[in-house]
Amino acid sequence: MPAIPSNKPYRVGRSRTGLGLFATKPIKKGAKIIRYFGPLLDSKKKKDDAIENKYLFELNGRWTIDGSVRKNIARYINHACKPNAESDVSPRKRKVVIRAIKKIEPGEEINYDYGTDYFKAYLKPIGCKCAACEKKRKKKRAEARAERLRLKAKEKKKEERKAQKKALKKAEKLAARKLAAKKKAAKANGKLLNGKALNGTQLNGKHLSGKQLKVLGRPKAASKRSAAAKPKAFMNPSMNAVTSATAVGSDQQAAA
Repeated sequence: MPAIPSNKPYRVGRSRTGLGLFATKPIKKGAKIIRYFGPLLDSKKKKDDAIENKYLFELNGRWTIDGSVRKNIARYINHACKPNAESDVSPRKRKVVIRAIKKIEPGEEINYDYGTDYFKAYLKPIGCKCAACEKKRKKKRAEARAERLRLKAKEKKKEERKAQKKALKKAEKLAARKLAAKKKAAKANGKLLNGKALNGTQLNGKHLSGKQLKVLGRPKAASKRSAAAKPKAFMNPSMNAVTSATAVGSDQQAAA
């Protein structure tokens, strides 16, 4: 790693993409930070035009700065889609200076936009790792995670409704079987009177069971005799005595 003079407002340090340039002192908006320099390449020369690396800074259609040299500390500045610095290009002077476009605090990484061509050629295939893009990816991951959780909760709710519906159907079937069994038992144990089952009902204000219905089904024997079979006396004892005496006198006269 190259030695950086202590009087400079930056230092080379570790970044999320490897190495980067960080502020060591407050840098005001519009202040010059560092110059991007290196050998000039002429695109009209086949030898220069054949050079390819990640540190080529195109000034115009002809001239390009090869910033891959170790003395070019500006090559450590990383790309950012929302940067805090910019490249101030002077094609006539064939010079590039990095300037702050906002106030940069100590410890903050210095970055600028590399441009559309560089982004498409080098960053898009691997994915930009600047803070803005990381924030976007983090937001997308959070949204995707929330969507997965939403779908999972929806599926769980659907399964719960399905289970409840299944349990309800099962309970209804069980209730229907119990009712059918109850009716079948009532029909087997009960008796019919005028087309109606008496088992479990009331007759003359009394609850009748199956045994009582069997007794009711038999003819009951007469418990009282008729008046002719069993006469009742209606005269008092004195009248019975006179009647008996009269009957004896009549018998004696018949014998004489």
